[in-house]
Amino acid sequence: MEKFKEIMDANQMRRALVRISHEILEKNKGVENLCLVGIQRRGVTLAKRIQENIEMIEGVKLPLGILDITFYRDDLSLLSEHPTVNSTRIDFDINNKKIVLVDDVLFTGRTVRAAIEALMDMGRPKMIQLAVLIDRGHRELPIRADYVGKNVPTSRKEIVHVLVDEFDNDNRVIIEQLDREI
Repeated sequence: MEKFKEIMDANQMRRALVRISHEILEKNKGVENLCLVGIQRRGVTLAKRIQENIEMIEGVKLPLGILDITFYRDDLSLLSEHPTVNSTRIDFDINNKKIVLVDDVLFTGRTVRAAIEALMDMGRPKMIQLAVLIDRGHRELPIRADYVGKNVPTSRKEIVHVLVDEFDNDNRVIIEQLDREI
């Protein structure tokens, strides 16, 4: 069995993000009070791409925030004695705004729970929606995405990697086959 299998190429990723951008606009009836917040790291890149798509469609550049959820994770003590902390930068008031959280892969739901908790510490949004490029199943919390690029049934012996130019010099999604369950 192959160790890596491609499930989305660059064009499929681009088309999925364009579709998600249109779905966001349709569901929210335009851009009024709408903001994007990308979850560090690759969620930020995907949020920027959605922001660019919406700007091309509507002619409006949505506010874009960057959210690091490291200290909100419920497994922080399991990660590392010195976890890597990225920056959080949300330069706009989130109160009474419709926030679209953007992440690369939805798995157990724990990252999204941490992101929601972090946002709620910053204010009281009118609504929080979730956009993900890949939903791989295996939820441990009652969390679902509002916008999904692709549903990919996986086993616990697989890892989904979203590769983006900004970090990986590549744009595609691959599944890695492991020898053990995660």
